[in-house]
Amino acid sequence: MPSDWLNLTTHRLDIYDESKAKTQFIDEFESLFRKNNASTASLSNLPTAYDYIRLGHPLSSVLEWTIANLNNLKSENVITFSSMTSPILSILRKNLLAKKNTLIVYNKELPSFFDPKIVKEVYGYQFELKKVSHIDEISDFDGSIVFVASPEEIGKIPNSSKVDFFIHLHPNLGSILIVNGTSNESYISEIQHVRRRETISMTPANCLTALQIITGNKDFVQNENNFETNKTSVLNSIQKITSTNTNAIVGSSGLSIQYAIVMGLIHDALVNHKGKAIKIVVPPNCYGGTNDQARRVAACIDNVEILDLPVDGDNNMVQSIDSVLERIAKEDAVPYIIAEIPTNPRVEVPNLEKLRDVLSAPRKTSNGNKAIDPVFILDQTFCPNVPFLGEGEILSTVRTIAYVSGSKFPSGGKCTAGYCVANKKAAPLLEKIEKHIQLCDNEATDLQVEILAKQLPSMNQRIEDAYKNTREFVNFIKEVLPEAKINFVSDELAKEGFTPSVFSLDLPTVGKTHEERENYKRKLNDKLIHLMISEIPNESKYCVSYGQLKGCYWTIPATSTQGTTKEGDKDYIVRVALSADMDLELHKKVFLDFVGSI
Repeated sequence: MPSDWLNLTTHRLDIYDESKAKTQFIDEFESLFRKNNASTASLSNLPTAYDYIRLGHPLSSVLEWTIANLNNLKSENVITFSSMTSPILSILRKNLLAKKNTLIVYNKELPSFFDPKIVKEVYGYQFELKKVSHIDEISDFDGSIVFVASPEEIGKIPNSSKVDFFIHLHPNLGSILIVNGTSNESYISEIQHVRRRETISMTPANCLTALQIITGNKDFVQNENNFETNKTSVLNSIQKITSTNTNAIVGSSGLSIQYAIVMGLIHDALVNHKGKAIKIVVPPNCYGGTNDQARRVAACIDNVEILDLPVDGDNNMVQSIDSVLERIAKEDAVPYIIAEIPTNPRVEVPNLEKLRDVLSAPRKTSNGNKAIDPVFILDQTFCPNVPFLGEGEILSTVRTIAYVSGSKFPSGGKCTAGYCVANKKAAPLLEKIEKHIQLCDNEATDLQVEILAKQLPSMNQRIEDAYKNTREFVNFIKEVLPEAKINFVSDELAKEGFTPSVFSLDLPTVGKTHEERENYKRKLNDKLIHLMISEIPNESKYCVSYGQLKGCYWTIPATSTQGTTKEGDKDYIVRVALSADMDLELHKKVFLDFVGSI
């Protein structure tokens, strides 16, 4: 097994075709299998299975392929999750939209954190529950039958034509969902999409454990860690970094955390603002997962609506928030705003004093009553070192929840876990958010917490050192290619503590029409990235992440992170993420070669 299969969180995009996610990897893996070729070099050359580890990865693909082959199924019919409740929720979501009944049958106990009342009242999913002592007791049902079991053996599926979906729970590893029968294969892409947006796949470490158990490796030793000590260390580190007093909530990924925030806030609104419409305000060009997830939630819940928040380029975040909050106030609705600071990929920071003022301005409903004050949900992944929420800090007076994707700086690219914190004003909301991270079984795994405990103490120093490299590289590009437009923080913002190590590069272009200029620029983007990764293969990678411990990552957001964003809102520019540990002089030299070639 290549070590990267276990240790990387983001994979190479130069050998990745998103339209063939997983299938291309499995096809070529099977070809090696037929040739009995399991050399590390051959396995290393397989195409990328998924661009991001939380969506799936080589080990999850191999585990799913193995279970499928042992049960004479197609590989795509087996889907592994880190969560034990998300596979149930994925089927319920599909059936809600299809207006189809669901019967959940179980033979031992459902997970204790699966709360049927909340799933029905907050998520809007409808289902029946039935306990049986044996699978043969299942009778006919008009709808989907989901059989939830906790088998002793991993991947052994009972033979039953009545069951549409098997969900096998494996505490400490996650769960395995099996789509049974060709009539249910239309569910596969929808189930995969839940794994993509609201949770994560079974982690590489846990997939490896499952594979070792299946193959009967008696010498395999599972990693033991001191979970309570590690968790205390992580919570202390986050409090210190964010200058907050409440305990952070630590989830399996940034999107897992975001989903818990959104569902927790909706739950709070249903309790405290009964009957009122809920408006989730999202920038249309922000990270595709954020955008897509919010719209997916709104599609399932009648009184939830998405409103666009233009923030980049010619649009001003503060003005956009002001106008959208006025509209929501008039309707006497509940406003939740999700925004990134700095924005991605254009690395823009709004005037924070004006932002605070516009978020805290008193507003009136159309009847002249006091409007509901907003909750600001801040994605500060690009600058997790900025203590926005501490006492006396810029956003301490506005109900704010801040969250960070942990696959970036918090873990240095070693795991996907993320976390969220709240200021004093928003602290009461944390109880509901925690309820939903637990209900979805999306809390960070023991190993993820161990990795964060090791990496968080050095995070702020790594951010500072990576920023220095980024500033030097940006200045160099300005000097050798002054026609390029660079999006990066100003020196003034850096002095205020905004020291990201990512910038976006809008390369100069030529052509008579907009289409010609755009096509030329897109070809130039590819030329630059492929030159960098071929000339500096040990450090420069075509990857989507940021905050990594080593090297330099290059990507084009329009083709990766903005995947589900509307075409007109995508950014076909180069995004570059630098680390503290890289050969900056060599990168300058290769970039100069690129400039000489255009």
